[in-house]
Amino acid sequence: MAPLIVSEFVSLDGVIEAPGGEPTHPHTAWTTDYESGDREDFKFREVLEAGSLLLGRVTYESFAGAWPHDEGDFADRVNGMPKYVVSSTLTDPPSWSPTTILRGDAVEATRALKEREEAPILVAGSGLLVQTLVDAGLVDELRLQVFPVIIGGGLRPFSEARQKVEYRLVETTPFDSGVVNYSYRLA
Repeated sequence: MAPLIVSEFVSLDGVIEAPGGEPTHPHTAWTTDYESGDREDFKFREVLEAGSLLLGRVTYESFAGAWPHDEGDFADRVNGMPKYVVSSTLTDPPSWSPTTILRGDAVEATRALKEREEAPILVAGSGLLVQTLVDAGLVDELRLQVFPVIIGGGLRPFSEARQKVEYRLVETTPFDSGVVNYSYRLA
């Protein structure tokens, strides 16, 4: 069974929305002032270790509009990875292959994917999907890259279900930019 790893960019006030330039937030691209080589190396190792990407529709469409136009080892890896999109509305996905649409219940589709895959499955962005998967206890590891900025509101990675899900800290990685990655595993 494949472990499911969620990797999120998070502001100090807990927002994950619009870190890379999406037009949905007044402070879009709030991560760009915090680039550093060591953080980029961390993210590259993360995709090298993963066997596939699991994305929600909104993140998938955003990534599919950007990654195919990038060049280099990181882009080559992301573009070549199998991508799974949980969506009930996506009928004609952008041609960013290999892509498989997972229909039906997000929890059941993800559970089935975990059972048939062996290598780690990486989830990036995909806020609403992440909320659902955390609530269902399907997220084996959370990697939260906390950026030293407050942006005053937006989508957060955790729902308000008032359900207790326990994780334990397994690694802390500070970066030259002031960003810190906190890795937690399901307890």
